[in-house]
Amino acid sequence: MLKPLRSGYTTGACAAAAAKGAALLLRDGTVPDAVTITLPTGDSASFTLHSSCLAAATATCSVIKDAGDDPDITNHAEVRATVTASGGESGIVIEGGCGIGRVTKPGLAVPPGEWAINPVPRHMIGQAVREALPVGSYRVVISIPDGEERANKTLNARLGIIGGLSILGTTGIVRPLSTQAWTDTIDAALGVARACGCPTVVLCTGRTSELAAMRHLQSENPTSFPEEAFIMMGDHVAHALRSCVRHGFPQPLLACQFGKLLKIACGHPNTHAAASEMDLSRLLQWAEAAALPATVTSLIAGANTAREIITASGNDPALLELVCGKAAEAVALHAPSLVPGLLVCGYDGSTILAKPPVPSEK
Repeated sequence: MLKPLRSGYTTGACAAAAAKGAALLLRDGTVPDAVTITLPTGDSASFTLHSSCLAAATATCSVIKDAGDDPDITNHAEVRATVTASGGESGIVIEGGCGIGRVTKPGLAVPPGEWAINPVPRHMIGQAVREALPVGSYRVVISIPDGEERANKTLNARLGIIGGLSILGTTGIVRPLSTQAWTDTIDAALGVARACGCPTVVLCTGRTSELAAMRHLQSENPTSFPEEAFIMMGDHVAHALRSCVRHGFPQPLLACQFGKLLKIACGHPNTHAAASEMDLSRLLQWAEAAALPATVTSLIAGANTAREIITASGNDPALLELVCGKAAEAVALHAPSLVPGLLVCGYDGSTILAKPPVPSEK
């Protein structure tokens, strides 16, 4: 019997818990082993406090993030909150400290110049502090000691978040295998692309394809394809396509290698190996129906991988055109209003086929 997967907590929930711990420490001079906060869902959650420090009118507590069985780059990060009593009118000011990024591009949940602490986490932090300190004026600084180092392994810089991580979360809970962190990043990247005025976007399945697409497109028209136009969708094809519709990009380009192209052509919403199989038998059926040469069909029939097929065929143009056509048809299954273009990238980092969007006649 399979062991049930554990849910975890967002950085926003951890920051709120740390802030409540610090507020209690500032109020009482002592801190409990654990604190309980109210999540945006209305549920309550308890967090063990990792560390604490009290000095004059300032208190600091931290929580170690547990992402459950769907860990991301912030799993096991130490999220700290420092609460300081301040003068002036009653209120709570929330800022970022070491390891928290600043927003430098438009299109995200907070405007450029602000700390990358999203609105829901800000509300959670403020609410947690007020549960311990109902009145008074306080400054709350959220930090993650190794946040900048962790951020270097994310797409934050591409999104315009510089200097560290974001404090995120809309429910406070990370569901295992939800892939929400990745799909949220896709949505955020498309929002940045729209706010930066990109005329279209390039949905890339991987870094090799992205670099190949950048070389091909930016050499021809660098102003139409700035950095913000390149969206790392990974395996989340259907989500990225539907998000393009929501963000007003009707003619996206899809950049991928032949293996991913074939999975897209087969209509898989997610091209990860655990979510979709490589269907070479269907490719053979398409090739035979299209009357491709026997050299190609026999190659497909005896191959073990898509890479083997495209490499041994010498990037056969008819085969590429066939699969690109099927991929364009499959896009309509996920997002009927889109008219996609395709960039097929070689395994050596080259571009072996570029097909611009071609609106159908109606």
